[in-house]
Amino acid sequence: MRFGDFTIKSMKDLTDAIGKYGFLPFFANSIEGFSVEEHIAPECWYHSDSGEWQAWEWKGPVIRETGCAYGKFFEKKACYVSAEWFPDLANHRRDGYDFDARYDDGLAQYRDKLLYDLADANAPVLSKELKALGNYRKGGNKGFDTVISRLQAQCYLVISDFVYMRDKNGEPYGWGVAEYSTPEKLMGSAFCDRVYSRTPQESFERLLRHFRELFPDADDRTLKKFIG
Repeated sequence: MRFGDFTIKSMKDLTDAIGKYGFLPFFANSIEGFSVEEHIAPECWYHSDSGEWQAWEWKGPVIRETGCAYGKFFEKKACYVSAEWFPDLANHRRDGYDFDARYDDGLAQYRDKLLYDLADANAPVLSKELKALGNYRKGGNKGFDTVISRLQAQCYLVISDFVYMRDKNGEPYGWGVAEYSTPEKLMGSAFCDRVYSRTPQESFERLLRHFRELFPDADDRTLKKFIG
């Protein structure tokens, strides 16, 4: 099972691929070829002469330009999901529940609610700020990475941008720091008006049909496991 025949040589190539396929994981995963990593031109993954990691630096601009969702949605790995397809993925993963309803029905842990409420109240919020707000430090609360990964997998939180720290001269340095938001606040009515417009089962069937088109040689068991 192999995915696509294209090479990403620019940010436009990446945004075009997200728009065309609807889903594009960043790193290699259980579906061969289904990732930015496996289709990126080597010089755009890491340029040894300049030391630049262009694919990493494109993340924030791609999210802002396309309005797509980005987060750990599949196999605990980050993925771009187009604005067209994310409402169905969220509806399926949430099983039709907004977060408060999920918690009220006993389907979410208190520590998930604590982090979700902090992110929702402060969105957009940098991961380092979110950790400080939630007292995730030595001697404080534990499990930040586990909980925030679960909230992304359930599509209650997304990465809304990557923000670079700046030195005393105003120059950016290091890796971009993840900024979190809820899809409702990041995408607005484009998401809110559509996320629960179908039943969760209808959203799942729509996702499955799309993945069958992307991977015609794959069996349904494999695709259902990947979709989650």
